[in-house]
Parts: sequence; C-alpha cells; structure tokens
Amino acid sequence: MEFYSAGKLLISGEYLVLDGALAFALPTSYGQTLYVEDQKQNSILWTSYDVDGTIWMQEEVAVEQLLINEDVEGTEYLRTLVKVLRAAHRQNPEILQTKQGFKVDSKLSFLRLWGLGTSSTWINNVAQWFDINPYQLLQESFGGSGYDIACAKHRTALFYQLTNPYHPKVELIEFHPCFKANLYFVYLNEKQSSKAAIETYRTKKELIGSQIDRISTISRALVTAKSLEEFQDLMQEHEEILGAILETQPVQDRLFPDFKGTIKSLGAWGGDFVLVATEEDPTAYFFKKGYPTVVPYEKMIAR
Repeated sequence: MEFYSAGKLLISGEYLVLDGALAFALPTSYGQTLYVEDQKQNSILWTSYDVDGTIWMQEEVAVEQLLINEDVEGTEYLRTLVKVLRAAHRQNPEILQTKQGFKVDSKLSFLRLWGLGTSSTWINNVAQWFDINPYQLLQESFGGSGYDIACAKHRTALFYQLTNPYHPKVELIEFHPCFKANLYFVYLNEKQSSKAAIETYRTKKELIGSQIDRISTISRALVTAKSLEEFQDLMQEHEEILGAILETQPVQDRLFPDFKGTIKSLGAWGGDFVLVATEEDPTAYFFKKGYPTVVPYEKMIAR
C-alpha cells in the first residue's frame, strides 16, 4: 500500500485560526509518502527517511503493545509512534487485529528542518492507511488547528476555519494571481516551536477578539487581490496586526529593513519560511544576508 500527503504553508490567519479566524493556506509541491507492507513478524517496523535518504527515525514495536494502554519505554520517537498508532487503532480496530505485522517506510520529499509538515503529512498518511478521520487523529495525538491536515488532504489552495476540531470547514479555492512570478518563499533556518509560540499567543487573549474578523477579511482579500501592490498592502497590514498582538517586531523590520518589497512571516513567527513579494528576483539579496534557500512560488506550491 502507498499513501501520499502534501506539505503546507499558512499564508494568513496564523495563531488567530485557533480562535475561529478564516485562514488561507496552500499545499506544497513537496510532501511525504508512506509505504506499508505486510510482514510475518507480529510487529511494526517503522523507518522514516529524510529527503536525502538518511534515516531519522527507526523504531519497532510489537502489535500487541499497541492494543493495550500501558506506558512504553524507549525514545521520544517510539512513544510518539505508539501514541499515534493507538489513537488510530481506537478509530479503526480492524487493521491491527490481524496476525501479521507491518513494515512501514515513510519518505519525505522536503528537508525535515524546513517545517513544511513532517508531522501533519505523517498523521494524514496514517489516517489514510487506517481509513479514519485525520482531524480526530491529530487532536488525539499532536493537537493544533488542523489547517495542515487540510493541506495534506488536498492539492489546491483553501480557506480553513476551525468550526469543529473533528470536522472543520474547508473551502477549496482557486488562487492563480497574475503576480505569482513575484512571490517567493525564503527559509530563515530558525526553527520555531509551534507549541511554545501558541502558548505565548494565548497570553494575549485581550488583544485577539477584536482582530478575528479583520484577519478573516484579509484572508479573503489576499486571494482576490488584483495587483502585487494590493497583495503587499494586505501582507503588511496582517504583519502589523500580529505584531501588535504578539508584541513582537515583524520579521522585515527585525532582519531586512532595507529590503525593497514586502516580507510576511508564516506559521510560528520568526522561523521556517517567510513569504516575499517583490518586483525583482530577491535571491541575490537574501544570499548576501546569509539565507541561500529562496524558492519561487511556482516551485513551492502544488498545482
């Protein structure tokens, strides 16, 4: 059996998506593939590969250990694997009730450090294997808004709204701006903890409520923007709103104040990729600044 899930980029609605704001997200052309084979040995041998073929996780667990609710000793990877497979088993007990085990290989087509959804693509692939609800599996394992699961499931741009953790509202949309050649994604190589970022966000509750509707409006306006300038203005406003809520300096002000264009943080502020909108190819500028990974929109985003 073979399963595939696409990576994710949250273009607008970061943080506030947790409180019901409409988010705009794009599946990436990069993702993760899961290969599942039966094996006679009654265990699951799980191997996860990075894009260069190196193994970053290899664990084996007896199937019968997954059928009981006892703590397992081992690495953090093993404990996470057991947690996810037990949650999947609760939704569909048939897969693990057979007498044989499974050999499972999981292969990324993007660098794991890029933050494009190593966990979300994994969760969605496991959900496909077990034929279960991936949003429920997410909530019973890693938690989060679930927009990344929507990206993993679909190959087109989408609006996402957390109306129900197990059954969120997903609206598939067309996003083919005439200025897409002016959009780039730049990797900052400052890996952020989404969990820690969300905890910080939660302390700013008094500033959130009044901005949910405006962020939702910006999400829709970004998709219908008719010019690069209009798109950049919306990016800038979004940055100012989130900067005020988080009491954090926007990334362009902090790192690239002399850049001719507009830069917007994505996801957990300060790390992974940023969205860059500019009239000129910015590769040389960012290379000089020490950021050599500049990916054009057409290469990054699934079509």
